[in-house]
Amino acid sequence: MQEMAALTRIGLAGLAVMGQNLALNIAEKGFPISVYNRTTSKVDETVERARVEGNLPLYGFHDPASFIQSIQKPRVVIMLVKAGAPVDQTIQTLSAHMEKGDCIIDGGNEWYENTERREKAMNELGLLYLGMGVSGGEEGARNGPSLMPGGSYEAYQRIEDILLKVAAQVPDSGPCVTYIGTGGSGNFVKMVHNGIEYGDMQLIAEAYDVLRSVGKLSNEELHAVFSDWNKGELLSFLIEITADIFTIKDDKGEGYLVDKVLDKTGMKGTGKWTVQQAAELSVAAPTIEASLDSRFLSGLKDERVEASKVFGPGILSGGPEVDKAQLIDDVRQALYASKICSYAQGMNILKAKSTEKGWWLNLGELARIWKGGCIIRAIFLDRIKQAYDRNANLANLLVDPEFAKEILDRQAAWRRVVSLAINYGVSTPGMSASLAYFDSYRRDRLPANLVQAQRDYFGAHTYERTDMGGAFHTEWFKIAQKSKI
Repeated sequence: MQEMAALTRIGLAGLAVMGQNLALNIAEKGFPISVYNRTTSKVDETVERARVEGNLPLYGFHDPASFIQSIQKPRVVIMLVKAGAPVDQTIQTLSAHMEKGDCIIDGGNEWYENTERREKAMNELGLLYLGMGVSGGEEGARNGPSLMPGGSYEAYQRIEDILLKVAAQVPDSGPCVTYIGTGGSGNFVKMVHNGIEYGDMQLIAEAYDVLRSVGKLSNEELHAVFSDWNKGELLSFLIEITADIFTIKDDKGEGYLVDKVLDKTGMKGTGKWTVQQAAELSVAAPTIEASLDSRFLSGLKDERVEASKVFGPGILSGGPEVDKAQLIDDVRQALYASKICSYAQGMNILKAKSTEKGWWLNLGELARIWKGGCIIRAIFLDRIKQAYDRNANLANLLVDPEFAKEILDRQAAWRRVVSLAINYGVSTPGMSASLAYFDSYRRDRLPANLVQAQRDYFGAHTYERTDMGGAFHTEWFKIAQKSKI
């Protein structure tokens, strides 16, 4: 191993792609770093990258004891290993060589309750613990991610100077990192970020499907449309990469690569956790739920192929003629309005969990740190931050005066797109769910009165009245039977 002049400032264990890139980012920002991995070839690979990428102050170790001993006290070690049991194993390996006052940071996509359990266990050993969401993929990790640290505030203070330099830098709003809150709040916020990401990706896929299937746009035209959208209100990382995807030719055959990619979406679980948490908290999140259901349905490829033989072609013929330019503009507006609903749902999940756990999450600040580095980074997040700056206790993003006006302005286009898609047999579960969410939220009276009457009829669950206080029960069955005599 290479010679060290002095102890390093920080350590990082777990050198898969994300770990390597984050370690190199830290070293590049001038913080000497020690790295360790159970598979020692990964250590050597990272050391070599540090040499090639500018003789960065990165030092590799093949055993945990010398790794820990190389870090200045009180020691801080970031772990980037697979969530679950591997995290517990890594903690056990590292903590055996650590001393009271040292600190462990988990930078993986961990279930927030695991972080709270580990923080408690580490506290008993005299160690500090942070759970830190890291968003931005390998590119973000290397050049500036969005960081969401939660847990011990003392631990956060120890490395705040490093995180402020390593995080993505947004010119008008600063580094994309903030102390999120106590306990597992950092992991929870990252989880909901991923749920919003699911919604975003699904809505973009639906926009693509309508333009391609109904508007018959070619990949060249789709590239032009998404590139144009990326100059306006939809400017975002996901719109930008979508525009890029339409330009890539197939290197193994004719045509464009996107048309050869199997229509079957993978997932790692954070979207499912977000939907489960929404249900636990009684928060409506239909757009995020629709995106998860769409991934489940995409997995039924063989069943869908057989079903298409039973029900005929997926795209119905004989739908109304479409004006291509009008369709493109309508889809842009529908995508934007649907996106507002998706983010509103994500923010409501965060707000409800923050109240339950006493985390005091600052929703405007979360929007700010998502403006750079992360997958959902978008100019749109500026608007969300401003909305919460105007009113920190905003009941729902939809009722912020600016967002309310934007939705009303786009309402007609949104309805045209969803109606057109239905008439053509093109499924738009995310856009439809967003529209239904908006239509339910804006109604002062829903048909829930009938559902409650049914519940009281068959289960004596009681009901409230609009004209007087209290709980009531009616013998619906007996009264109905009498009227039939």
